[in-house]
Amino acid sequence: MILSDRDILARIEKGDIVLSSADNIHMSNVNASSLDMRLGNGFKIYNHSKQAVLDPLDPTTFEGVTSLVEVADGDPFIVQPGEFVLGVTMEKVKIANNLVARVEGRSSLGRLGIIVHSTAGFIDAGFEGTITLEITNINRMPVALYPGMRVCQLAFEDMSSEALVPYSKKKTSKYQGQELPQESRICNDPEFVKILETRNQRKITKAEAGGLPTSVSR
Repeated sequence: MILSDRDILARIEKGDIVLSSADNIHMSNVNASSLDMRLGNGFKIYNHSKQAVLDPLDPTTFEGVTSLVEVADGDPFIVQPGEFVLGVTMEKVKIANNLVARVEGRSSLGRLGIIVHSTAGFIDAGFEGTITLEITNINRMPVALYPGMRVCQLAFEDMSSEALVPYSKKKTSKYQGQELPQESRICNDPEFVKILETRNQRKITKAEAGGLPTSVSR
């Protein structure tokens, strides 16, 4: 069940939802069934010439592939048609172990062709930090975004019970406490470690069968 403004305010008062921002005026952004979040000053853009491919099995392909751009208050960040950039919310949020939140784009930005999250629309119970925004411009015209503008909204839902292992205690959590826009850390997912081990073992077996050197790649 989605929390109403009455319940959002009550959960903030209780401490189940904790918000912080430099100006502390975020309380005015509570809506009937959501909480507006504002755009921060930091953006990360992908340097397409740095790597031929982003390969989760090869962490080196993720190194230095983005550049941080800091935009001053009042200045625009121009998102070009077809461009994909990482943004971040001005506000930090912390949610209790029995709540989840969903990131939704604003319809006013959607009508300009701006998508603020590709797939990362779910915030786990126990998460704390800023929200990284996966911003894409599907319009044929460039669109200007400004730090401080309302860029997305959070809808909160009660869980059936408190999480046994909230995000803050999950061993594989990768984005807890983030502040700047955070690139993908998919290389740390355990399944890719297993895939790499399987691939290397296959190479060893093939090399042994053919009498070849048993060197493996990382």
